[in-house]
Amino acid sequence: MSNIDTRHIKLIQFDLDGTLIDSVAQLWQAVNLMLAELGHPQVTEQEVRLWVGNGADMLVQRALTAVLTRPPTPSLHQQARGLFDNAYQSVASHQVVLYPGVIDTLEQLKAAGYTLALVTNKPYGFVPDILAKTGLAPYFSLSLGGDSLADKKPSPVPLLHVCHTLNIAPEHSIMVGDSENDILAAQTAGMASVGLTYGYNYGKSIADSQPNWVINQFSELLDLLK
Repeated sequence: MSNIDTRHIKLIQFDLDGTLIDSVAQLWQAVNLMLAELGHPQVTEQEVRLWVGNGADMLVQRALTAVLTRPPTPSLHQQARGLFDNAYQSVASHQVVLYPGVIDTLEQLKAAGYTLALVTNKPYGFVPDILAKTGLAPYFSLSLGGDSLADKKPSPVPLLHVCHTLNIAPEHSIMVGDSENDILAAQTAGMASVGLTYGYNYGKSIADSQPNWVINQFSELLDLLK
């Protein structure tokens, strides 16, 4: 655990997939719809779980590389990405599962006066509908997708953009996520980070990325920020 004084924290930035929602079922479905369109065999949910976290381009790249046993050509990747986007658009907000304690915790953090923001590597076009369908939309003062800016996590640019836009210094912000991309982005941005042990981190322990705090349940944020 960190010795950082959390009393100075004003802004909490959150990842989405693997942090607030478990979206693997929808991503898995979309990947398999894409592969079927291309005449390739289906992949397992566990495979997709290990591929999530770097945005849609990388998810498509990993799926094609797995079924082809070699990297796809740029033209195939472009075709597949279009098919994936169409497939995911049709299922992205269907029966999305929130992790335990998410709504109640966000409610209490908001009530306590924290400013909350969302920084995901998911293409932004999918984000508003997911936030609306899950009831998450009212909690965030700002939401960024992986294509909202020129850079995405693990670049610090999205996190610093949120700080600048909301006029809160990085040292008064923390990043909460389940992936090394979240932790690396926070470290480079000069802000503290919270690593969640559930979610998607390519089969690696989130502790390996050395976040300032590691927690097992989302609701533990409330104890951390007391």
